Amino acid sequence: MRTGFFTHADCSRHEMGGWHPECPERLQAIQDQLIASRIDPFLQHREAPPASLEDIGRVHTQSAIARIRDHIPSPSEHYYSLDGDTFLNPFSWDAALHAAGAAIAATDAVVKGELANAFCAVRPPGHHATPTESMGFCLFNNVAIAARRALDVHGLERVAIVDFDVHHGNGTEAAFVGEDRVLMVSFFQHPFYPYSGTSDIGAHAVNVSVPAYSGGDQVRQLVTQNWLPALHAHRPQMIFVSAGFDAHREDDMGQLGLVEADYAWLTQQIMTIADQYAQGRIVSSLEGGYNLSALGRSVAAHLKVLAGLD
Repeated sequence: MRTGFFTHADCSRHEMGGWHPECPERLQAIQDQLIASRIDPFLQHREAPPASLEDIGRVHTQSAIARIRDHIPSPSEHYYSLDGDTFLNPFSWDAALHAAGAAIAATDAVVKGELANAFCAVRPPGHHATPTESMGFCLFNNVAIAARRALDVHGLERVAIVDFDVHHGNGTEAAFVGEDRVLMVSFFQHPFYPYSGTSDIGAHAVNVSVPAYSGGDQVRQLVTQNWLPALHAHRPQMIFVSAGFDAHREDDMGQLGLVEADYAWLTQQIMTIADQYAQGRIVSSLEGGYNLSALGRSVAAHLKVLAGLD
């Protein structure tokens, strides 16, 4: 079996202004780096279908869905503002459906054994989108929607969500508060947007806050001490990854100091857990990462490990 690579052209049509760091060029930077590093031929490319409203509705309220659908601007209007840094353009609805649809299709393919694991090169990202609100560049919570499908459609009993974005995945946390079947482990810079993740919400959320200017060595130690024991105890039957690469030292969206080797190491730890408890089943979906060169190199490092090419 191979590693799947899910994307859709509509994900590049969503844009929020030429000044905005969450830009269509992010996906092109990933594709260019996969070609340059000669990884591309080893991936199984699949076009993402649109998500159904039924799947999205397992995580998001009808009012949250309607706020996006009903405020898509006309081509002459250009943008509609959801918050100070999250905007809709005429193509945002289709992009959001395909971003969530990629994670759903990847989940289906991995659970059915068609693929060993998968990466979704999609935008808009998702981990800040709560059940009731789109925020922080995010419209629908792609990883949460996929995890719900694994639980509620495929009947898995336990899944884990690993989030290594520089920002706390507040939307994902909110989607699974009190859900014993889901373990969420994350690290994130703190204090930092969205200024969450430090409250004790129970044993099924292992949120590790790290101060600005922490490097890969500190993060690896925290992961070893905090994430891995929790993941072993949970014994997930599938792992979902909110793969944000804005903790890279070249990314000025945050102030952490990770490099490509750290992302490769993180991916290997995730794969070891997945191989032990989850038949290797992993679905990873793009979140942050705004320095285009660092993003492309980091995704390549992540995919090399997923595809067994390292």
